[in-house]
Amino acid sequence: MVRRAYTKDDIRQKIVDENVEFLRLQFSDVFGNIKNVEVPVSQLEKVLANNLMFDGSSIEGFVRIEESDMYLYPDLSTFMIFPWATDEHGGKVARLIADIYTSDREPFSGDPRNNLKRVLQQMTADGFTKFNIGTEPEFFLLKMDENGKPTMNLNDKGGYFDLAPLDMGENTRREIVLEMEKMGFEVEAAHHEVAPGQHEVDFKYADALDAADNIQTFKLIVKTIARKHGLYATFLPKPISGINGNGMHTNMSLFTDEGNAFYDEDGELQLSETAYHFLGGVLEHAANFTAITNPTVNSYKRLTPGYEAPVYVAWSGSNRSPMVRVPASRGNSTRLELRSVDPTANPYLAFAAILAAGLDGIENKLEPNHAVDRNIYLMDDAERRRAGITDLPDTLFEAINFLDSDDVVMAAIGEHMGRTFVDAKRLEYQAYRREVSQWEIDTYLEQY
Repeated sequence: MVRRAYTKDDIRQKIVDENVEFLRLQFSDVFGNIKNVEVPVSQLEKVLANNLMFDGSSIEGFVRIEESDMYLYPDLSTFMIFPWATDEHGGKVARLIADIYTSDREPFSGDPRNNLKRVLQQMTADGFTKFNIGTEPEFFLLKMDENGKPTMNLNDKGGYFDLAPLDMGENTRREIVLEMEKMGFEVEAAHHEVAPGQHEVDFKYADALDAADNIQTFKLIVKTIARKHGLYATFLPKPISGINGNGMHTNMSLFTDEGNAFYDEDGELQLSETAYHFLGGVLEHAANFTAITNPTVNSYKRLTPGYEAPVYVAWSGSNRSPMVRVPASRGNSTRLELRSVDPTANPYLAFAAILAAGLDGIENKLEPNHAVDRNIYLMDDAERRRAGITDLPDTLFEAINFLDSDDVVMAAIGEHMGRTFVDAKRLEYQAYRREVSQWEIDTYLEQY
């Protein structure tokens, strides 16, 4: 997405020229849920002066009620006008993404966006200038009932790259792309995915902070336009049994002033030592950051063999069954593709955790195991052990325990959010354990 270096005067003029009547100050909670405070444009000067306050105790994982007053500091480069949002008088709605500050005017340690900035500063101190991210978030389009509630009925029976009439989501997807372009996204491709009712829209890579902002904005666009077409868009990793789930493949590369730090024309696979050490760090910490990149009970229904999602900690230069793949492009496009991430991840926390893992690999010169260039799903347990291949966690509970034991990843998401996240997800898993599923009834009731 193309960012503009807006000044306060630019925004004032834009609001007048475009008849903007409301401003939304958008931020994300610890779990990646998008929140916002909406104010009339009469409050513009308060917003631009970083004086807009809100009650942080009302946001899960933020602060206690006795320390609730917090400030919203808008990032002026994120200003945009929603093309679809107007009131009955034709007035428009604009948004700004904001960072959260305490009542003492300090960056709030429980703000995922502030936290990613902190980890990016550590990256800069290590001699790198940019962490580029390109993601491929997938989603399903579901039909809604007469009350506007989502059903489990898919809107089409199409498959990978199908066209209408098999792809009944084509018009919805096309409008999503058009709205994205109006808002400054550079859309590279849009297509039907493998599963019925499943779609993907790919947009241009960006540095990690912008990429995380873009993902949150993308989710908002997709859900808004889908509802306009009478459909419900879900990014749930595995909403329907027996078909592929939603992933968010994450392509990444580090840059210095000299260019892409992952590229070395003379290196094996034309990868630099930096790339191999970063890869070594990602593989070393993979099981431990999985709770961040796959943060729901449902995430682990996707991470099972047979549906293209990776379940094994391994890498390859071409094979798509391992967790990390090295796409063919080289030069400044040299990158690693982490295939395990799903779109329920909070992108600010996920990118911070992945980056910290990679930087730890660089600092400690961690070496990855040999590449695995055969289909891991066809290997038996003994073959995988000989190849040094380990498994990703089977459940959210296991993943949280791995996370809690990893000082590097916990430091990457910060003490405040680390403890909040771990405690909340353990409670979430306990609540899940107490529920009896339909599968258990269908399988056991008449047997026992």
